[in-house]
Amino acid sequence: MGNAAIARGAIAAGLNLVSGYPGTPSTEVLETSAKCNNGSMYVEWSVNEKAAMELAAGAAYCGARTMVTMKQVGLNVASDPLMSLAYIGVKGGMVVLVADDPGPISSQTEQDTRTFAAFSKLPCFDPSSVQEAYDMIGEAFELSEKYHTPVLFRPTTRVCHGYASITVKDENEYRTNKPEGFVLDPSKWVIFPRLSYNAHINIEARNVTLSDELSDYGRNMIVPERAEGCRKGIATHGISYTYVTEALRDKSAPRVMKVTTPFPFPEKAALKFLEGLDEVLCIEELDPVIERELTYICGKHGLNVKIRGKLTHDVKNAGENTCGSAAENIAKFMDWEIPEKPEAETAPPLPVRPPVLCAGCPHRASFFAVKEAMKGKKAVFCGDIGCYTLGNAMPLDMVDTCLCMGAGVNITQGIGHIEPDTTCFAFVGDSTFFASAITGTVNAVYNQADMTLVILDNSTTAMTGHQPHPGTGRTVMGEIVEKIDITAVLHGIGVKTVETIDPLELKAAVETVKRVAAEKGVKAIIFRSPCAVIIKPKKPAVIDAEKCTGCKRCIKALGCPGIVLRNGRPAIENSLCTGCGLCSQVCPFGAISVTKEGE
Repeated sequence: MGNAAIARGAIAAGLNLVSGYPGTPSTEVLETSAKCNNGSMYVEWSVNEKAAMELAAGAAYCGARTMVTMKQVGLNVASDPLMSLAYIGVKGGMVVLVADDPGPISSQTEQDTRTFAAFSKLPCFDPSSVQEAYDMIGEAFELSEKYHTPVLFRPTTRVCHGYASITVKDENEYRTNKPEGFVLDPSKWVIFPRLSYNAHINIEARNVTLSDELSDYGRNMIVPERAEGCRKGIATHGISYTYVTEALRDKSAPRVMKVTTPFPFPEKAALKFLEGLDEVLCIEELDPVIERELTYICGKHGLNVKIRGKLTHDVKNAGENTCGSAAENIAKFMDWEIPEKPEAETAPPLPVRPPVLCAGCPHRASFFAVKEAMKGKKAVFCGDIGCYTLGNAMPLDMVDTCLCMGAGVNITQGIGHIEPDTTCFAFVGDSTFFASAITGTVNAVYNQADMTLVILDNSTTAMTGHQPHPGTGRTVMGEIVEKIDITAVLHGIGVKTVETIDPLELKAAVETVKRVAAEKGVKAIIFRSPCAVIIKPKKPAVIDAEKCTGCKRCIKALGCPGIVLRNGRPAIENSLCTGCGLCSQVCPFGAISVTKEGE
């Protein structure tokens, strides 16, 4: 996998420390680092991306080679320290791996880290294949150390999760990096306005130098042999380069430029590419970064070259590219015959399979308990990022808002201050609580909000692959540590009412919600029940055909994939049912039963 290749490439480059926060498609980079750790590295899942960034920076101040991993929305959380770190700089090599998610496939946004690179004035590497990602990560460390700056490394989903056979270094070729240690120097490591002013001047000068240096970087490729007699060119990057290569297979034109370092942009290489061309098509994901740069260069140097792409609507301006879309874009640009779509692309559409909570997921019981308790009342349910976002699906329909990690706690407060007659709930998972909801809860207590915080504690970070967090009692390096008690944390920040209940005890859970929500101020309910994926399932539920009336309440109320229709009547799908027993408590006729523990 591309992510595994990146991790192994970083280790071969002398990695001393890696930190990060899980987020698809970046997660496996840190997990592979931990798996391949021979004891020479420190590896941690930090509580959020900001903490990971600052930890890696501290180690880089000591001369360590460090890597911090996240997805593109995680960069938003880490941007505060990173923007200042761009001015302060580092001593050891520091690579900030940000996995972008064109599509998006598993993200809230389609933001492009290449644009952030220009915004933060930091060098950026953009690999196009698994092999290149393995090789390039080491080169990113070298550039970071040479210029004493963090370097952004921006693979996308198709590189991160693509698989390939690659050539790797022998262990005797691995670099060993021995950090010098932290050297006291307040004039270097303490950021002040005057220091920042001088640093800004130096950064601008450095990036001009880097643009020239990167123009000679071998991975910023120009393929001139395809340009004989052709005055058209294609500029591309990353995984889109492989799509372009595929589309041009066995064709003699046009000239192609692969931009591997989108910032600082390799201007001299671009001028060489543009020489003798009349038109250029830019095929890229996601922002028109290359298109804008080439347009600027043409204007700056008075070149009469038409630059086309997203801004000219020759390439779609959202979503990921494919082999098919690249081939079609190129055919139109070159006035070639539009290629027929392969059979796989013309096949009938697959059945619609909307994402749902797993069979036996305790979050379903938590949402249902709150829904039952709030029947007939004016209430709002603010969600968050995690498996429980799927609580928005029918028939639960229990997520009214979802913005970003930790936001639900604060959005709830805003709604409550404007609509004081609304009963406000904020749902957040145990991992997200530690990552970004604690501060929102402090804000609620301090500013005397009236809300109910519902913590869905399934003892893991489920959506991204069951990584540990401060409440699980273990670390990614396998250490057993003291669990951080959510109840104690809530009491410590001033939440007086905190009640814990198993949501699968439906009647008690409903009564708990009614009682706690009726109180004024900030109060909390912890629904504690382990993720259905990490426990051994019980025997499947059984439906008594004689008692079942076919009312379908079990299906209409819960939407559990473990209950299906057969011949128009509810039936248990034994391969999915975990025996959680929620449906047996919902059935009004006692037609569903589960085996109790010990029976």
